[in-house]
Amino acid sequence: RRCRQVMKEFAAEIEKLAEKVLDLLCENLGLELGYLKQAFAGSWGPTFGTKVSSYPPCPRPDMVDGLRAHTDAGGVIMLFQDDQVSGLQLLKDGAWVDVPPMRHAIVVNIGDQLEVITNGRYKSVMHRVLTRPDGNRMSIASFYNPGADAVIFPATALVEEPSEEAERAGSAVYPRFVFEDYMNLYMRHKFEAKEPRFEAMKADAAPIATA
Repeated sequence: RRCRQVMKEFAAEIEKLAEKVLDLLCENLGLELGYLKQAFAGSWGPTFGTKVSSYPPCPRPDMVDGLRAHTDAGGVIMLFQDDQVSGLQLLKDGAWVDVPPMRHAIVVNIGDQLEVITNGRYKSVMHRVLTRPDGNRMSIASFYNPGADAVIFPATALVEEPSEEAERAGSAVYPRFVFEDYMNLYMRHKFEAKEPRFEAMKADAAPIATA
């Protein structure tokens, strides 16, 4: 019971922190404070969940993935890593880079929905977890995501002032869709590149009522 209460309190504080991070992104993008939280809201508000993962020692790490490479589907992810056992890597400029353990630090990751809403100003990050022969790696990941029926699309202000990719395309380079529909696609193609998912949502796009 005590553990449950502690985790509940922990999650509540991390949720508040995630909302502060979203407002920092808004400030950096020139969006009104609260814009991203509202974009996630849908009918019942954003969703939030916390997951505890354990990666036991593996005698053949060259043969077994801890977690295959993927981007996260949702909004912003707050990650407490193990402070002793490494394993998390992210893809940068075509090369895998270690994210070293750091005590009392939170790794902030961007998900696919923020890439869409920011029209590519912020990118979701391909990452993976390697197994290790020595040491059990623990992590606590908290996901601040849109509500199921939230309509996701590039912020108008960021289409009017497009990213380099949007300039090349002439406008918004990302589709408009309902988050639940994207998740249905993501669950089938999680461990594949994100770009075909975005293209599939464009192909399936239909008028969406927002009133």
